[in-house]
Amino acid sequence: MRQHATKLAALLLSAASLAATSSCKTAQQPAAAKARAFSLPYEKFVLENGLEVVLHEDHSDPIVAFATVMHVGSNREKPGKTGFAHFFEHMSFNDSENAPVGANRKLIEEWGGQRNGSTWNDGTQYYEVVPKDAFDKIMWIDSDRLGYMIKTVTAEALAREIQVVKNEKRQNYDNVAYGFTNEVLRKNLYPADHPYNWTVIGSLPDLQAATLADVQEFYHQYYGPNNATLVISGDINIAETKAKVQRWFGEIKKGPEVKPLKPRPAGLTQTKSLYLEDNFARLPQLQVVFPSIQEYHRDTYALDVLSQLLAGNRTSPLYKVIVEEQKLAPNVGAYQYSSELAGEFILQVRANPNTSLQQVHSAIQEGLQRFETQGFSDTELQRIRAKIETDLYAGVESVLSKALQMGRDNEFAGDPAYISKAAQLAQAVTRDDVMRVYNQYLKGKPYVMTSVVPKGQQNLVVQGAQLATVYQEKVVAGVQNEDVGQGKEAEFEKTVTKNDRSEPPFLETPLFKVPAIWNASLANGLKVYGIDNREIPLVSFDVTIPGGHALDPLAKAGTAALMAQLLMQGTAQKTPAQLEEAIDLLGATISVNSANEEIRVQARCLARNFAPTLALVQEILLQPRWDAAEFARLKRSLATNLKGQEANPTAVASQNFLKLLYGPNHIFSTPSSGTLETTAGLTLDDLKAYYHANISPSGAAVHVVGAIDQNTVAAALRPLETGWAAKAVSVPKQTIPAQTLGGNVYFIDVPDAKQSVLYIGKLALAGSDPDLSKATFANAVLGSGASGRLTQLLRIQKGYTYGAGSSVQELKELAPFVVSTSVRANATGPSLQLIRQLLTDYGPTFSQADVDIAKSKILKGNTLVYESQGAKLNILRRISKFNKSPKFIEDDQQQLMQMGVSDFKATIGKYMQEKELVYVVVGDKATQLDEVKKFANGKVTLLDATGRPVQ
Repeated sequence: MRQHATKLAALLLSAASLAATSSCKTAQQPAAAKARAFSLPYEKFVLENGLEVVLHEDHSDPIVAFATVMHVGSNREKPGKTGFAHFFEHMSFNDSENAPVGANRKLIEEWGGQRNGSTWNDGTQYYEVVPKDAFDKIMWIDSDRLGYMIKTVTAEALAREIQVVKNEKRQNYDNVAYGFTNEVLRKNLYPADHPYNWTVIGSLPDLQAATLADVQEFYHQYYGPNNATLVISGDINIAETKAKVQRWFGEIKKGPEVKPLKPRPAGLTQTKSLYLEDNFARLPQLQVVFPSIQEYHRDTYALDVLSQLLAGNRTSPLYKVIVEEQKLAPNVGAYQYSSELAGEFILQVRANPNTSLQQVHSAIQEGLQRFETQGFSDTELQRIRAKIETDLYAGVESVLSKALQMGRDNEFAGDPAYISKAAQLAQAVTRDDVMRVYNQYLKGKPYVMTSVVPKGQQNLVVQGAQLATVYQEKVVAGVQNEDVGQGKEAEFEKTVTKNDRSEPPFLETPLFKVPAIWNASLANGLKVYGIDNREIPLVSFDVTIPGGHALDPLAKAGTAALMAQLLMQGTAQKTPAQLEEAIDLLGATISVNSANEEIRVQARCLARNFAPTLALVQEILLQPRWDAAEFARLKRSLATNLKGQEANPTAVASQNFLKLLYGPNHIFSTPSSGTLETTAGLTLDDLKAYYHANISPSGAAVHVVGAIDQNTVAAALRPLETGWAAKAVSVPKQTIPAQTLGGNVYFIDVPDAKQSVLYIGKLALAGSDPDLSKATFANAVLGSGASGRLTQLLRIQKGYTYGAGSSVQELKELAPFVVSTSVRANATGPSLQLIRQLLTDYGPTFSQADVDIAKSKILKGNTLVYESQGAKLNILRRISKFNKSPKFIEDDQQQLMQMGVSDFKATIGKYMQEKELVYVVVGDKATQLDEVKKFANGKVTLLDATGRPVQ
């Protein structure tokens, strides 16, 4: 279960509330009018027990999404019981009276669905999206979780989930750079009795102290249906759904009244400056936080606009001063973050190595002063406004995103369709509003400032900063009696209900049908693939050029990635700032990225702006600016980012795992971004040489998905067809060393790591191999999602990890089969033993029941995994890259249907043999190396973070 680090609205509403004011006119009509015309139709009713139900019909795909939003978050906790709302979310996924043990975590994925939950300051949400045949089953599981779970909670389940949540905290906060920053902020921004004084994840001692009585009290106090909203969105019939909601949810007992909390600003009276030395940070970071205003207040929209004006683009004053002029950091961020009771306006700079944060602080002040004196232009406002409509549609593209947005807005704003009102409020922001909120919340106001620096670099903190105190867990060896499991099932009398609460049957099974795909070939060799999809008035498209990292010189790895970034820094006709402005005024997004085997120019825009957006893509691709100043800035930024990765245990594990598999002479042994060594000597001429040798329409493809037809696309592509001349480009075949490392174990030390990161695998097969689909199918039961054996064993049964998984990767080159997880440090040895045994037994124990599970997960799951424009775009990419049939997914489904137990066993034996796998462990050597040696019978090779052997 995910715990919110940022407000949900930022994920779902996006710039519908992150942007703006009125709108610029386009060729057809004002965006403001379009935004006002947007609607989110729904039907709402309230059950007698107080549950508010919102229904939204969307018949574009045979899937249904459910979102249950509980009006209880960490702001309802008591001091000494922090983290409990999030912990209870975990407990809710365990068992319930009428569903089988583990059903909530395991069965939904086996039905082809997805499910999760999340908790933030003010609320908790649970959600599922499933093929429509599982509609009744989700009604059953969701209602049972809400109304009939508390009797099933056992001491053993409680103990296990405590370990899982502690693992989540270690993985996402304690074992990452800057993970304690939010804790320091909350303790110092809010008084001790304020509900936002502590983090949502809570403290380890508080989590460890949770009791059964705490769980029961929290449930009875806050989990009544009268404190919740249920949203059902998707391929439904309103009348039938209303009857089913009444049948499944209507008998749940009403809970006590939960009185609303009144808004309570932070009440900060003086500026506070604190610092922390961070074990994992390699870069100094400064954060300045001003108290602001609560969610849904009108001022939040002006503050969102202000954040964009201060730091949102190249012309913004903070960017100009910090990045361009003083060259202190690769970027600067400004954000408005609002919760139910209060808000925060955040300025954040992750600086270059060894940069004084005092200097960064002075630069922030200079930038704010410049904003006060120079103001901003109408064009800058216009740019922000232009993004509103695009982001409005993008924020409700899927049935799940609509369900989550409507659930939150109903529960916290009383209006399921508040998103359309939010767009209007953002459009209505004026220049006077922006300056008023700047003066009201920032100018001359107290703030909390945090200086987080690498260990031993206290000299970089802001002058006068006080040492912050945070709880740091001590890493120890051994399992320390923390081995937990499922335990016995609870004994209880089932709640008597009028309606039968046994598991309902499946409805009619829907199968995924590939949408109609059109294709064409242009005279210069460029291939074009498209899907005309009218669900939202947006178009997503890309130009994909073969090569990418695969064409990098080994000694200059990272060339393609740096060149891709430089292509976005202006064109021959436009400065970097002018290009950024042209994109923004269209309400579009354009990016250029390099991956292992391709460079991709990717864009998203309103359908009516496709032609001008494509024209900008062509200008970026064919008329590079080769700006020397921007090249120098990007090199500094790259060095900063690579330095920041040095103590990231997951990055260290992944990079060294690939280096071992591919060998030191293969380009894939280095990250596509390169290393500090390979990028240090890169010149602008290197990038130009790569571009002139490798950027060609030969073998390239354009992929287009959205509300646009083939003829319109063809007309818009004519300039690219005539203006981009073809030339031959070939990707050299690289030598892969003999795979003789099977069974080897490697250890990389990250001192004081709270968890150990494990990467296990081997090179398996290429994307063109006819066995690839079989290998993907065979992996489904092992490591695909929470229902996979890896997560069920390491998390559900043992409580060693927050999550574990495995995958079969798809490249033209031979690609790996990978098992990965992050386990608590003192469970490193036992986790390795369990994984080895699981992999050893996987093929021999694969049964007909496993075949059935794999088929259900994949066949039914296909109905929802290709819902979004991005997912449809990926279908087209796979067709063009691997020369697949337009019906390849349906063909794969037929192949899967014909596979039996022996086919799965043979595939597992060929590509997933445990004795052929390499083990990489990244963790605390002082406490864990001996445990790893026991696992490896003493044969462990020590490496440094760059993969060099350590004597």
